[in-house]
Amino acid sequence: MSSGGQLLSSRCAGPCEVTCPEPCAQAWNQPCVTSCGDSRAVVYPPPVIITFPGPILASCPQESFVG
Repeated sequence: MSSGGQLLSSRCAGPCEVTCPEPCAQAWNQPCVTSCGDSRAVVYPPPVIITFPGPILASCPQESFVG
């Protein structure tokens, strides 16, 4: 059992040291104002379905007799 533990520890690498540079932080007291050139956008309207009412057809007679 001890040989298995030694084999496992030889496969694992040691911890590496990570160094990070200091973050760049700047403070501005004035608002940031920039101007950009004009842009163009093409907008395509969605398709529209228009339904025109047609004639109403009725097959029921005006006078009905129930007997």
